[in-house]
Amino acid sequence: MTDRVRSGMLSLPRRYKRALQVVTDVVLVWIALWLAFLVRLGIGKVFEPFYTHFWLFVAAPIIAIPIFIRFGMYRAVMRYFGNDALIVIGKAVSLSSLLLAVMVYWHSNHSAVVPRSIVFNYWWLSLVSIGGLRLIMRQYFLGDWFAARQHMPFTNRDNGLPKVAIYGAGAAGNQLVAALRIGKAMRPVAFIDDDEIVADRVISGIQVFRGQDIQKMIDMTGAEEILLAIPSASRSRRREILGFLEKYPLHVRSIPGFMDLASGRVKVDDIQEVDVADLLGRDSVPAQSELLAHCITGKVVMVTGAGGSIGSELCRQILMLEPKTLLLFEHSEFNLYNVHGELERRIRRESLSIHLVPFLGSIRNQQHLFDTMSMWRVDTLYHAAAYKHVPMVEHNIAEGVLNNVIGTLNTAQAALQANVANFVLISTDKAVRPTNVMGSTKRLAEMILQALSKEVAPVLFGDSANVARVTKTRFTMVRFGNVLGSSGSVIPLFHKQIKSGGPLTVTHPKITRYFMTIPEAAQLVIQAGSMGQGGDVFVLDMGEPVRIATLAEKMIHLSGLSVRSETNPHGDIAIEFTGLRPGEKLYEELLIGDNVLPTQHPMIMAANEDYVAWDELKERLSDLLQSIQQEDFSRVRQILRELVSGYSPEGEIVDWVYLQRRQDV
Repeated sequence: MTDRVRSGMLSLPRRYKRALQVVTDVVLVWIALWLAFLVRLGIGKVFEPFYTHFWLFVAAPIIAIPIFIRFGMYRAVMRYFGNDALIVIGKAVSLSSLLLAVMVYWHSNHSAVVPRSIVFNYWWLSLVSIGGLRLIMRQYFLGDWFAARQHMPFTNRDNGLPKVAIYGAGAAGNQLVAALRIGKAMRPVAFIDDDEIVADRVISGIQVFRGQDIQKMIDMTGAEEILLAIPSASRSRRREILGFLEKYPLHVRSIPGFMDLASGRVKVDDIQEVDVADLLGRDSVPAQSELLAHCITGKVVMVTGAGGSIGSELCRQILMLEPKTLLLFEHSEFNLYNVHGELERRIRRESLSIHLVPFLGSIRNQQHLFDTMSMWRVDTLYHAAAYKHVPMVEHNIAEGVLNNVIGTLNTAQAALQANVANFVLISTDKAVRPTNVMGSTKRLAEMILQALSKEVAPVLFGDSANVARVTKTRFTMVRFGNVLGSSGSVIPLFHKQIKSGGPLTVTHPKITRYFMTIPEAAQLVIQAGSMGQGGDVFVLDMGEPVRIATLAEKMIHLSGLSVRSETNPHGDIAIEFTGLRPGEKLYEELLIGDNVLPTQHPMIMAANEDYVAWDELKERLSDLLQSIQQEDFSRVRQILRELVSGYSPEGEIVDWVYLQRRQDV
């Protein structure tokens, strides 16, 4: 019955709801005025105010209702009635009481005197009745009486919702409590906060526990999950908290970070799994604005591989730096459609005056690249297009070489022909002493740019006219490790495996990797691309390497589960070691040699790497291309070993074409 009445009232047209509110407020004004007399005159004169001061009962609503309308009290949505609305009610009631006092003073000179305390009594009674009724109706329309009755004795508080504790009793935590109560998907039962000022107190109707009292909190409340509501905390602080929570049988999730909240991309109640970057505890260094803007602001910028993990994040950050034009070059129609739509919506939302142009195309087509760069007069190009998955390239050697080596060669030569001022290659730590084809092709791509940078007027590869072209392009390479959440990253795979009940698959117990967040990597790439004189290899500070098996254990624990092992055979999820994949290394490096110099940015180093002269490199590239065309992968491997310092392939060639040919023979 109650639900039907509530639904019926909510479905009323807006004008009917406003009329009902006005009528209710008129009645409340009369009741407040009558009670004001009753408090002053006593219970024995219940009806006397109506006889002696009837004019006051006429004047009070005539004064109050227009003021209430003017202050917007009837525009507020009752279900989302909050503190701001209470302040408005306070102002409106206070002003109406003041005007009523003026009316009483003026009228008292002509008729029966009205006691002065009546106005004061009327003021506070109106506040209590008008504001209180709205608070009660808010809880009624929400269908959530928990906040109002949780301290009532002998009441059943369990409404069947999952019980969650919120780490952080600040503004974000309180907003999260309100959002959860409105959404009715979870039931907040406790706050956890290390601030001694709020410890053991009650906020928003729920108790605050100290960090060291989490087990006590679990026993008292039955909490099954912890939500981190500390969006402004540093990465190192979040890692400290997560390490502390790891020992408890609680699923830990988080609300978004401060910058995501501030930008409007997400809301406080957008709960997500714990960001693995928090487990690393790596705090990013503030960007240097002059380096960010140097090659972008007011310029025509082009990104190849614009729909990929790094390419799309580069585009997002480039957009914030307000280029004149941003060209998105991508061979995947689906990826291009997604990134173009996302950036277009952002341009409209933020009213940016940026020309955004999507291009479908392959970096293997040098003429198309040149036409695009020359027609749009590109100033800066970020080359993120590459095949980067080690096992996939190991099984498809020809495609890996053609895309990563020849594709980079085509892009660099097109940029040189089109007089592009700045060219930045996105490289990888797998290019350092590689054991796989992907790493060796990326190192060879670096060597192409190094060689071109050392030539004042090179003759381009494949130029039958043998015309020397003056180099006006500054080539820069930026080398870094794995990025969290990229396509093919181990992190999304672990999340998926945890959801399906495991096991989590790790290739080797001792395998380690460097990790960095995608936004931080893209920001550092932009800054590194603004430094150097040409031919520079910049290396990003990746922090300490992370053992993948340890990362898997932490993710299981923070999901509220336990690791199944020999010592704990009844655990929830097992970790299985599947063995190193073709071409995979136990650990990665960022430097080939020890020649590294600091730069003006503390997170960016400059490496001094060897290179091969352009004329010699062209001959070797010609041999490499011929071997690819002949599908002679033994010769391809040999050329790569001769060109790439430290390339030491492990195992037999596993290219699918090569293996099939051997079977046919």
